[in-house]
Amino acid sequence: MKAANLVVLFLVELGALAGAATWGFTRDVATPLAWLLGIAAPGLLVALWALFGARKAPYKTRGAVRVGFEALWFGAGVLALLAAGDTAGAVTLAVLVVVSKSLAVLWDQ
Repeated sequence: MKAANLVVLFLVELGALAGAATWGFTRDVATPLAWLLGIAAPGLLVALWALFGARKAPYKTRGAVRVGFEALWFGAGVLALLAAGDTAGAVTLAVLVVVSKSLAVLWDQ
C-alpha cells in the first residue's frame, strides 16, 4: 500500500503539471502564444519544484513552509484545470492530492 502511494504521489505531481499545460494550451489567444503558455506554465512549476520541493533542492522547505509551498504548488495545478474548464479533473486532482499527501504524512514518506 505504501509503495502504491508513492506512485500516486508522483502521478499527482504529473497531474499538476498537466493541468498547467492544459490551461496554457486552451487559452483563447493566438496559436504561438497558446504554445508559449502551454510550455511555460508547467515549466514554471518544474522550476519552483526544483528550487524548493525536490529532495535535493537548493532551498529545501520544511515544516509549515513545506506544507504551504505544496498547497500553493498543487493548488496552482487544480486552479489551472478549473480555469481550463475541466472541473471534474480539478476535483479529482484535489481529492487525490489531499488523500495521498495525508497518507504520506502518516507513513513518513
